[in-house]
Amino acid sequence: MNRTVEKMNRFEELIAEIDDLHCTISVLNWDMQTQMPKGGAEARGDQMSTLRRIAHEKLTSPEIGDLLSNLEEHEQALPYEGDEASMLRVVRRLYSRATSMPGDLVFRMSQSAARANTKWLQAREARDFSVFAPALEELVQLRREQAAVLGYEDNPMDAFVSMKESDISVDDLETMFDDLRAVLPPLVARVAEADDPDERSRLMRGDFDTQKQIDLGMAAARSIGFDLEDRGRHALSVHPFSITFSPDDVRITTRVHPEYLGSCLFACIHEAGHGLYMQGVPTRLRHTLMDSSTSRPELGRPVSFGVHESQSRLWENTVGRSLAFWEYFLPIARAFFPGQFDGATPEDLYKAVNVARPSLIRVEADELTYSLHVMLRFELEKEVLDGQLEVRHMAEAWNDKMERYLGVTPPHDTLGVLQDMHWTRDFGGGFQGYALGDVFSASLVAKAESEESSLGDGWADGDFSVLRGWMQRNVYDHGAKFEPLELMRRATGEGINTGPYLKYLTTKFEDLYDL
Repeated sequence: MNRTVEKMNRFEELIAEIDDLHCTISVLNWDMQTQMPKGGAEARGDQMSTLRRIAHEKLTSPEIGDLLSNLEEHEQALPYEGDEASMLRVVRRLYSRATSMPGDLVFRMSQSAARANTKWLQAREARDFSVFAPALEELVQLRREQAAVLGYEDNPMDAFVSMKESDISVDDLETMFDDLRAVLPPLVARVAEADDPDERSRLMRGDFDTQKQIDLGMAAARSIGFDLEDRGRHALSVHPFSITFSPDDVRITTRVHPEYLGSCLFACIHEAGHGLYMQGVPTRLRHTLMDSSTSRPELGRPVSFGVHESQSRLWENTVGRSLAFWEYFLPIARAFFPGQFDGATPEDLYKAVNVARPSLIRVEADELTYSLHVMLRFELEKEVLDGQLEVRHMAEAWNDKMERYLGVTPPHDTLGVLQDMHWTRDFGGGFQGYALGDVFSASLVAKAESEESSLGDGWADGDFSVLRGWMQRNVYDHGAKFEPLELMRRATGEGINTGPYLKYLTTKFEDLYDL
């Protein structure tokens, strides 16, 4: 065995150890979010902090640095798209960032995040942001410290956007939001005047048994291809999320509103969309490192938050809210809830699941208003990080923006500034991925339609294999080999293009509401 092969084997061995540590952290996090007793929060925070510190020390070790240096010439001789070259490339980027982060700061951020999660839950119960504000202020100060270490040009937010979407800038995102802002609010206003949203949505409202809702949601997840039997698991949580330990162990959660069927159902489809991506990443890439301290996936995971979200939004909205899906799924829903859908047609359900009106909760917002929720959060994060807004005034600022953008005001903080758990772990640069996901998903589907004339032909029969196969070849198979815009250009020929998304929304809702 020559020296280069020996070095590459040693490099892969070290990376596998670090990946195992991060996956163990993820298991602890899954348990914390789904079944850990409240009293275990402090000890769990210490456990996760210790593991993150060990993983950080291993990643930033002199041996990793020496191997990256010694293997640089080998990397240049390899095919760019190959597994080895891609692994070296992405780990080199991660190593550079990690070595700039003091271990003490990593440890303090992990401890602070665990404390913040507990305070967030308490604040939600009290419906009072002031309970959470001191813990969030501590996190924000640490994030500013982290941004200074990472470096940025105009706003600390740039440092964090690049951690989630490596080749996308704040300027890129502001251009995207400008495009959406120009089209969506007028369309929302036209739709709001069209008819009574309560009458349209009545089929999804009533008294729905909790376990039957979960079972129906899992039936939907299975129907799009998520493997629950051998490689998946489901649980309840305060906030729906997905998490992966390997392509063969992918877990999703949901929450249930007894009076509204859509909340659980579409959360299940959304998280199963994430799960399809995670189960679709080739198993050969399993031991190739995930930086869970920033939630930034690496080679064996989805490439970025925005691309990851493109898959959940694609399956939730483009598929799950389509007429063809309900031609297939209505009989299944009837079997779970006899009597609820008597006399209803697929067209009735299509209208019911596509009601558009301003609402309070992001995860339950319709397609038209969703990006406004994301834009609000993006703006608040920027204003807080650069000192324009104090943390203690965030609730008031939130309510003001909700009134200006959506025309609604939260009755209390749990339905307002406290609704997202994201700010308990990494404040800044996280929410834009949801809007990017919508834009990316429309571009991917438009390209898939141009290449696969039969893309949607089987949906009414529950056959989504053509769409899933196209995503497998063009997205899942690559893991995180390419940066997000690089992946999008390879798949669609373009980067951030709002055109397909705005065309999709305009066509769909003008038709739905006879505008």
